[in-house]
Amino acid sequence: MAGLQKPWPLLEQKGNRRAAMDLIAKLEILADAAKYDASCASSGTDRRNSLGAKAGVGSTEGMGICHAHTPDGRCISLLKILLTNACVYDCLYCINRRSSNVPRARFTVDEIVRLTLGFYRRNCIEGLFLSSGIIRSPDYTMEQVIEVARVLREEHGFRGYIHLKTIPEADPALLAAAGRYADRLSINIELPSEAGLARLAPEKDARGIRRTMARLRLRIDEAKADDPARRFAPAGQSTQVIVGADASSDRQILDMSTVLYGAYDLRRVYYSAFSPIPDASAALPPRPAPLLREHRLYQADWLMRFYGFSADELPTDRAGMLDLAVDPKLAWALAHRDRFPLDVNRAAREMLLRVPGLGVRSVDRIIAARRHRRLRMADLARLRLPLGKLAAFLVTPDHTPRRLLDAADLARRLAPARQGELFA
Repeated sequence: MAGLQKPWPLLEQKGNRRAAMDLIAKLEILADAAKYDASCASSGTDRRNSLGAKAGVGSTEGMGICHAHTPDGRCISLLKILLTNACVYDCLYCINRRSSNVPRARFTVDEIVRLTLGFYRRNCIEGLFLSSGIIRSPDYTMEQVIEVARVLREEHGFRGYIHLKTIPEADPALLAAAGRYADRLSINIELPSEAGLARLAPEKDARGIRRTMARLRLRIDEAKADDPARRFAPAGQSTQVIVGADASSDRQILDMSTVLYGAYDLRRVYYSAFSPIPDASAALPPRPAPLLREHRLYQADWLMRFYGFSADELPTDRAGMLDLAVDPKLAWALAHRDRFPLDVNRAAREMLLRVPGLGVRSVDRIIAARRHRRLRMADLARLRLPLGKLAAFLVTPDHTPRRLLDAADLARRLAPARQGELFA
């Protein structure tokens, strides 16, 4: 909340300080409650702003309080709140579950619209991420969420980014309406396995969640095929999975993500390490999942999406867990020492992408540069590549690793403090 202090005067109208303070109290509760939802990003939407427009406010571009990053490096600031943290469901892992004793609050549609426009006009945000607990019924809650987006778009000409969390149990017609106003829709799959969801959130239906994802994909695909100008969730859909609340292994989670990306064309799967909540059920683990485990899953996910890896290629132990001591790309390279070192001037792009220390942009720069000359280590240095890490995996006209290091020795030497030893 520290970054949202300057706009408080926008909440005061006609001297009604009491109403302003009530709204601030709601904002503190509902902004804090929204922090548990990780599936908040703005990548993939169509770029637009109100500059030169006859009417409209807002933007999906620009810089501000950085809440999300797009693939091209832009920062998008989003007001991330819940409509309400009250909920009729009693999911054991959720801080806002029905049986929780946390303070409750609820915004009106008008209050969210005022906050969004007020923060935007003060250059604090460039969009809205809106989720909610379930009140009365899924349909009623979804209607309220959609009404916020409708009022912003139709009555105020808001052209900024809108991400709506959708409720899979809601009427399909409501989900269709949400896609007409939102840039991105997301449906949380919650847990990696149907068994885990049935045990910890018995009021939710894993198959129903996937059916809703399938319906959204169909509508998104239809909008793209029928008329590129027809707007339906142009930034696609995403989901979130809680890691460590059940017994699912990293291998099971990555297999699930592979299915979600392939079957439903998701833009992102977000991984959220389980953290114990107050008055937690005995069915939940007593300790939080390691944040490093979450980080390794994101790294593995990135390799699958952009580096050509499949889930079954990524090394795991007998329990199906990624190595917390080594990132997945390096773990793969250490397990396939027979494929290295690579000739940097001849290796295919697909293999260069598998070299620890080389990213997609770095590989493309190498391929572009080697069309004009044979690259040497000094050329790689000019490209600002991490030579200490690359030296054991690449051959250039002036460099060949002096000895083929075994995996254990190489893992030890690739520790950040000892990377310089690779030239020895």
